[in-house]
Amino acid sequence: MLWLVMLSILKLPKICQGSALKCPAGDIFPLPQDWYQPGDLLIGGVSSQLIYVSIEALFKEKPSLKLLGVPDMVPKFYQHVLALAFAVYEINQDLQILPNITLGFHICDSYYEAVMTYRSTLDLLFKSSRFFPNYNCDKQRNLIAVIGGLGAATSSHMASLLGFYKIPQMIYGSFDLQELNTTQYSSFYSMVPKESYQNIGIIRLFQYFGWNWVGIFATDNNSGEHFLQSLEPLLSESGICSAFIKRLPYIARLDDTFLDVNEIYSYLMSDINTFILYGESLTIAALRVILTVGGLENENFVFKKVWILTAQLEFVLTGLSRGWDLQIFHGAVTFAIHSKDIPNFGEFLKRTNPHWNKRDKFIQVFWEQAFDCFFPESWEQTEMGQCTGNENLEDIFKPLFEMSMTGHSYSVYNAVHSVAHALHAMYSSQFNYKRGKYTSRTNKKGDAVKLQNLQAWQLHPFLQSISFNNSAGEQVSFEHRMETGGKFDIINLETLPNNSFQRRRVGKVDPSAPQDEQFTLDENMLVWHPGFKQVPPLSLCNEHCRPGCRKKKKEGQPFCCYECILCPDGEISNSTDMDDCFRCPEYHYPSNDRDTCIPKNISFLSYKDPLGIGLSAVTVSFVLITALVLQIFIKHKDTPIVKANNRNLTYILLISLLLCFLSPFLFLGQPEEVSCLLRQTTFAILFSVAVSCVLAKTMIVSLAFLATKPGSRMNKWAGRRLPYSIAVTCCLIQASICIAWLATSPPFPDLDMHSGNKEIILQCNEGSVTMFYCVLSYMGFLALASFTVAFLVRKLPDSFNEAKFITFSMLAFCSVWIAFVPTYLSATGKAMVAVEIFSILTSGASLLGCIFFPKCYIILLRPDLNNRKQLKEHVLFKSQLL
Repeated sequence: MLWLVMLSILKLPKICQGSALKCPAGDIFPLPQDWYQPGDLLIGGVSSQLIYVSIEALFKEKPSLKLLGVPDMVPKFYQHVLALAFAVYEINQDLQILPNITLGFHICDSYYEAVMTYRSTLDLLFKSSRFFPNYNCDKQRNLIAVIGGLGAATSSHMASLLGFYKIPQMIYGSFDLQELNTTQYSSFYSMVPKESYQNIGIIRLFQYFGWNWVGIFATDNNSGEHFLQSLEPLLSESGICSAFIKRLPYIARLDDTFLDVNEIYSYLMSDINTFILYGESLTIAALRVILTVGGLENENFVFKKVWILTAQLEFVLTGLSRGWDLQIFHGAVTFAIHSKDIPNFGEFLKRTNPHWNKRDKFIQVFWEQAFDCFFPESWEQTEMGQCTGNENLEDIFKPLFEMSMTGHSYSVYNAVHSVAHALHAMYSSQFNYKRGKYTSRTNKKGDAVKLQNLQAWQLHPFLQSISFNNSAGEQVSFEHRMETGGKFDIINLETLPNNSFQRRRVGKVDPSAPQDEQFTLDENMLVWHPGFKQVPPLSLCNEHCRPGCRKKKKEGQPFCCYECILCPDGEISNSTDMDDCFRCPEYHYPSNDRDTCIPKNISFLSYKDPLGIGLSAVTVSFVLITALVLQIFIKHKDTPIVKANNRNLTYILLISLLLCFLSPFLFLGQPEEVSCLLRQTTFAILFSVAVSCVLAKTMIVSLAFLATKPGSRMNKWAGRRLPYSIAVTCCLIQASICIAWLATSPPFPDLDMHSGNKEIILQCNEGSVTMFYCVLSYMGFLALASFTVAFLVRKLPDSFNEAKFITFSMLAFCSVWIAFVPTYLSATGKAMVAVEIFSILTSGASLLGCIFFPKCYIILLRPDLNNRKQLKEHVLFKSQLL
């Protein structure tokens, strides 16, 4: 480009002194649109207003305005111009700031073209209609700062010129400053918050609604690339996937050709509910063209999507596209530069009309395109009505112009006041910043330095440290030298049937707020597209995995796309979309749906338990029956049937059985240290006493018969002490085993966490399992010995054949305890305790029933048989048979 070649030879300007140095001639056509207002100090502005549909250049004539063609305008951006003019007007009217100094301004247009942006910037640097690079001729305006531009490309083009002269450049567009070469050009200041804050806000918005499947449209330029590079890592870190990333053609001119309309349209028609749209100011209008070309004008089609719009986008239409329907953007959520209503700005807009300021060369085109009319002096029109100049700005629907201050206009307003307050600080201090210190700068007469003579580069130290409250009461200051602090507003757009819209401020992103208030959103204020059946709508690759399931990645798909599989047995997941299931804590168990952990119940065989009540009743019954039998035997102690086979052993046997029937109460109730120590040893010793007595009674029968034979040597063994010796010896052996058990590894209360899935079994741990089975084995040995002896003497002449009854009792006793071992080993918890109690009661009942019930029958019902004569005859008869 010609202008880029010129830039390579530019140096600091030389001042023409009189006629000693002749300035070269350099006529060029004046810009069609600008706004110049003189003043002691001048603020420049480069706005983005008009778009010219190019006419092909044939290079057969000199450059002229004809090459620019017919203009189209973005009427809403005219507010940026008015915001600058209003801020200057407000400062000039304020006697508290820059007294005796009048600010002026010169606002040019970038025309969305690099060439015209360079042209406008050069015009700000030099004279309006004539400029000479590297020279400063005649009486020039004192340009102290330039405000612009709206887009990154425009700002970069401006910076390449303004950076040579170190003129402060106040950028009011929302884009990443990394796009500008900060090392080469260090004279610009951003009037909007960092774009990174907006990206964090987008992530927080997705997390708020649980969206993890979004499509991204970004312009195919440096801005779009920077946006994607900063946003994509945040998406991944937050568990959000981009379903696609489509780069839209950079829209600098509305007559550009869209080469991939079909591809873009296919993305728009996908089943993805949420789209992020990042682009330049005209991207909305350009996207609407794509949708129109794609065929969305079908009345029967409902296009329902959630649009997430970034701050650089504006919900705008150009003058030529004023009739387009914007209902497809109903419910869009946009991140906007924070703004606040400025006092008197609305009245300033209402006074604006084509007749109020003849220096404003933007307003005529604005008026014609905003009100769809024409001025007679512009060009012939037959389809539009004639403009009167008295039309009301409040009648324009919002896609074309807004009466409330937009975020970009608010940034322009703050930029002007930042420059003014920096100048005022410089004026008030009357100091010059030199070598890191402030030193007084006066002339020989002692007069203070006049601001009219300052150089623009001298303003930088004051701009960097400026901090003030604007007329809306909000603080404006620069952070990290180049960017202002601030926040983003979250706006919900509600489109209206008349093709206008209503903004709803539903939240904010404020990095300076406390941690829990940096992102706020009022969901109740949000308006969604009426086509959504569920609000807020879902935006997922697949449905959430409910609690009780876990995610399983789909091969070849992004991590947001997965299958849901049920948690394995014994594991749960207690929230949606969990990657893995986990086991419950030791004292809990999984619910049936495998989505929560339920505290386990403490389980033991209590007296209140139905099983415990039943066993207690049976135990008490046997205790009473045994006591009754004992009472019968004591009452009839002198009868032959009671005296037979050692009456005292009979009493000991009944008392031991009575205590055996009482021992189950040690097994019922919550296991404690004392009960655990006593239950097995008490039961073992008592049953050993009972079985030992039975063995002694059996031995008496056998020895008594053998002793009666002539010449038998068994006489010396038959006597009163033998049965007691047998019973005592057998009991002492069992007692010794129990003492050794308690001394080495005694039983203790214990918790069984694993036997029951839904309960914690409170039980007695036997300590040494070996000792426990030694006790049982010894008791079994006694029972087997008694059974063997009784079986051998079952046909011997005995009083009422007691040996035969003992045989049956021992057979039942041994059967019970043989069955007990496998049953006990296979049971857990309450069942294990119940099995042992049942075995105690059954084996005790077999002894009581088989041995004593026949005798009770004779004592109570057949007393005629209970005499010595019958006893002798019975024994004699049995002896003869043998």
